[in-house]
Amino acid sequence: MKILNQFAEYLFLKKKDKSAPNDKWIGYMHGMNRISIMVFLLGLVILLFKLVIIPLLK
Repeated sequence: MKILNQFAEYLFLKKKDKSAPNDKWIGYMHGMNRISIMVFLLGLVILLFKLVIIPLLK
């Protein structure tokens, strides 16, 4: 469950935990993780579009 909570925080679906450590480097790490998750989700959307939507339009 902790992993799902972290994903929710990365995707701005849930507020940050106030008791979590607040370090500059942890913030950078979380920012990089957030970017990688967003790029992965964008890739999934593009793949879904190419494999499902485009063949339906032909």
